[in-house]
Amino acid sequence: MQLAARIVVSNLHKNTQKSFSETIKIMYNHFNDKSGLKAALIADDVYEIIIKNSARLDSEIIYDRDFDYDYFGFKTLERSYLLKVQGKVVERPQHMLMRVAVGIHEVDIDSAIKTYRLMSQRWFTHASPTLFNAGTQRPQIFDDSIEGIYDTLKECAVISKSVGGIGVSAHNIRATGSYIRGTNGTSNGIVPMLRVFNDTARYVDQGGGKRKDNKEVAELFNSIIDEN
Repeated sequence: MQLAARIVVSNLHKNTQKSFSETIKIMYNHFNDKSGLKAALIADDVYEIIIKNSARLDSEIIYDRDFDYDYFGFKTLERSYLLKVQGKVVERPQHMLMRVAVGIHEVDIDSAIKTYRLMSQRWFTHASPTLFNAGTQRPQIFDDSIEGIYDTLKECAVISKSVGGIGVSAHNIRATGSYIRGTNGTSNGIVPMLRVFNDTARYVDQGGGKRKDNKEVAELFNSIIDEN
């Protein structure tokens, strides 16, 4: 299986761009083959950030780490996670990780690179919804404002109503006691917010049918770890 994994990864490398920024350009300039209309896969702001910092981001990627995946893991990425253009996979696993890192941190390139390095070295990974969507036109990532939190809560309720599974990355939420500039107050931290999400999940019970799969995650270096 190790040989099989190396073969499929090598085949992907032969059929994709090495440059991360060039791959992002391909996905951003994607056109729908039926309508002929532009159907960019990458969000406008993320695209501009990547192009502006292309040299630095390109130089950070270590493609040999794609070979760290076993056959099953790589085929799962290829089938469900790596972005496609006209039905053809154009991302490499390392491209996906950098896309996710920039999608999360945006203009904070230092943090994006730190996140990429940690994911690339397999210290942690993000939940599937983040890997699917970060950096795209529908990133499904929420901020730590009241508006952002409750917009996300509504999305979770709607998804849950339709018997969907939910994964929420909460690493952007301020830790207990953090200063809130907009109100000149301090944050109550992540735990009260998670209680609201949990109560909503219990209330929207999918008609008493299928048990929901709900997951909230925070990165290991989030301040909540110090709180507990």
